[in-house]
Amino acid sequence: MLPNPQSQECRSNTIFPCFIFVEMVIMAGTVMLAYYFEYTDTFTVNVQGFFCHDSAYRKPYPGPEDSSAVPPVLLYSLAAGVPVLVIIVGETAVFCLQLATRDFENQEKTILTGDCCYINPLVRRTVRFLGIYTFGLFATDIFVNAGQVVTGNLAPHFLALCKPNYTALGCQQYTQFISGEEACTGNPDLIMRARKTFPSKEAALSVYAAMYLTMYITNTIKAKGTRLAKPVLCLGLMCLAFLTGLNRVAEYRNHWSDVIAGFLVGISIAVFLVVCVVNNFKGRQPENEHIHMDNLAQMPMISIPRVESPLEKVPSVQNHITAFAEVT
Repeated sequence: MLPNPQSQECRSNTIFPCFIFVEMVIMAGTVMLAYYFEYTDTFTVNVQGFFCHDSAYRKPYPGPEDSSAVPPVLLYSLAAGVPVLVIIVGETAVFCLQLATRDFENQEKTILTGDCCYINPLVRRTVRFLGIYTFGLFATDIFVNAGQVVTGNLAPHFLALCKPNYTALGCQQYTQFISGEEACTGNPDLIMRARKTFPSKEAALSVYAAMYLTMYITNTIKAKGTRLAKPVLCLGLMCLAFLTGLNRVAEYRNHWSDVIAGFLVGISIAVFLVVCVVNNFKGRQPENEHIHMDNLAQMPMISIPRVESPLEKVPSVQNHITAFAEVT
């Protein structure tokens, strides 16, 4: 007698709340770690020295971040709002298409309670993709902040904020190296921000959002007539991320190395989450297909005896006739 698949699902539903609890703990820990990196002095920034009159750090001060062509408020709003809107609209369209094609019953379901109740696949997929995206945003922020704290790389306009007293420091030649916080006489808060540039946070967050959204559009939208629309939309998103990094260099807020490192961090996290965590935005195997495969696997194997074909005996008969002719 084959076991009831529904009873197996009901017995396994006690594990589901545990997974939710673990995921919530991981998410809360990630948010808290990002908060400590961003708004507290828990992690001390490495104090990197510089050479006297170093031309790499003598660019003019471009002003506060709010005066940038791509201010942080605009960047964070786009990185948080556009993917959420696109994923919600995309999942709603896919769900309505499934209902129109009567493919709703074949879609995967998720166990929610002990009574084997199922949540809507639209809600499940939307929450899953948005949750992973949010986790990736905070993870990107953590990686970037950790790199900035460890390296303490100086901004191109660092000397304009540091305002070192070269006479008191005894800068007789350009090759003299100066280290220590006491070398600067400017605003300590601005100097500390100028020491946190590698990798570029703006470049990392923008390319992460663009890459995640690009892979979502590429793997989810399968409608006819999108052969040219999808590449144009995806390339547009990637170009916006590239222009964000280019703007950081043009305004002397980051070096090229900072922007490239930020791009690598954002792309790596987005590709890892999409490929390894959400499986290229594809759901699991449909329920009925799982049951069909389980039934096939539990069916007893029947051994059928081999029946010799009459044609296989023809060569042996011909050999006997040939041998008898040779003897006679």
